[in-house]
Amino acid sequence: MPDRILRQQIASPVLDICKELRNAGERAWVVGGCVRDTLRGQRVNDWDVATTALPEKVQQTFRKVIPTGIDHGTVTVLWKGGAYEVTTLRGDGTYTDGRRPDSVVFVEDIDRDLARRDFTVNAIAYDPVEGRVADPFDGLADMRDQVLRAVGEPSERFQEDGLRILRGARFVATLGFELEEATEAAFRGALDTFRKVSPERVRDEWLKAMKANTPSRAFEVMRRTGILEVTYPELLEQVGCEQNQWHAYDVWDHTMRVLDESVNDPVERVAALLHDVAKPRTRAKSDKTNDWTFYHHEKVGADMAERWLRDYRFSNQERKLVVGLIRHHLICYTSQWTDAAVRRFIKRVGTDGVEPLLRLGKADALGKGRNVEEELAALKELRDRVDKAMEEGNALTIQDLAIGGNDVIEHLEGGAGPAVGEILRDLLDRVIEDPSLNTRDKLMPIVEELAAKQGQ
Repeated sequence: MPDRILRQQIASPVLDICKELRNAGERAWVVGGCVRDTLRGQRVNDWDVATTALPEKVQQTFRKVIPTGIDHGTVTVLWKGGAYEVTTLRGDGTYTDGRRPDSVVFVEDIDRDLARRDFTVNAIAYDPVEGRVADPFDGLADMRDQVLRAVGEPSERFQEDGLRILRGARFVATLGFELEEATEAAFRGALDTFRKVSPERVRDEWLKAMKANTPSRAFEVMRRTGILEVTYPELLEQVGCEQNQWHAYDVWDHTMRVLDESVNDPVERVAALLHDVAKPRTRAKSDKTNDWTFYHHEKVGADMAERWLRDYRFSNQERKLVVGLIRHHLICYTSQWTDAAVRRFIKRVGTDGVEPLLRLGKADALGKGRNVEEELAALKELRDRVDKAMEEGNALTIQDLAIGGNDVIEHLEGGAGPAVGEILRDLLDRVIEDPSLNTRDKLMPIVEELAAKQGQ
């Protein structure tokens, strides 16, 4: 990892902004995560600029400025088609709400500004005009050693903003760093402050952690330090929960492996994390095999996940995907399935849910540690048959039927109503069993028959 930044690594609009501020008699630095990621050779999408200029002077220096957070010294400069946050160097007052400082004081020393930041690797600044790095807390050394260390006294940093401990867990995964001992030890002491963090901010950090190559690293930190006790204590019930003969690991370790094996999509990874959340609560010994069973854990788990996803403000679309994947993650495919059974599977899961479910199924198999090749082969066979069924163009949804709701309404005495949907679902079930029925000539007599029964 390089220990210095070259001027040409800074986005040209950002360099221009820093030069304009220098021409106005001020100094400016790029700071925080953009410096960290530049040093790591990663692409930077969001650039943050810190300056000695007060917000009013920044507004005078640039033609287009939005006062996005002017009370805390932040304005957004619109420059060459981009939007860039520019913040006056500051020191923070007390944090009564465990989120934002009650007051700020503007300063002229970049070191004082960096002292209020969370971790040393985020407390590095670079002056692109002079080509100088400010690193008062040895963030460069910690980056070389791949250590995540709090700036100053860890307990003070985490009491200021409770989200910082969750950010720390996320950085362990996304950066691949290890928590410094004193920093990790301070996490538990900040849990009361963490409880003040809004569900939306927790959700956002979880989704960011899911973008890591190995997101399990973040959740292992959450488990060790008590963060999961606050956010989702039911997950901790998985630790040490023994499984049946088909698994080499307890539920927690299996879940962590499934999480890492799952596709790098944040929402699908939430489903991977929660797919077995109900196993501890449904575990029982089978009288026949004397082995553990988990009857209906997929249904119970879907209900548990639905409640948590609502509490943490996931969108309707995200909830629908995650809950559906959990509810259907027990695929149980065998080669004895008929073509109609494959079509019923697609109908049950939904055409939009098949691909995510098969991806979760593959991760689930890889995370078991036993009979992996056998399960992967079965999933490959099912995928081929699903692809074939969908390519054949057979009806798999009500919208695929050769007739629609208006055709049914014409034969119902009461007109539109719940009976329309009931008849269409009945038709779809018949067509899935026998695709040759999906013509208007064959379906309309069935509609007349079903409509007559509705009128009886």
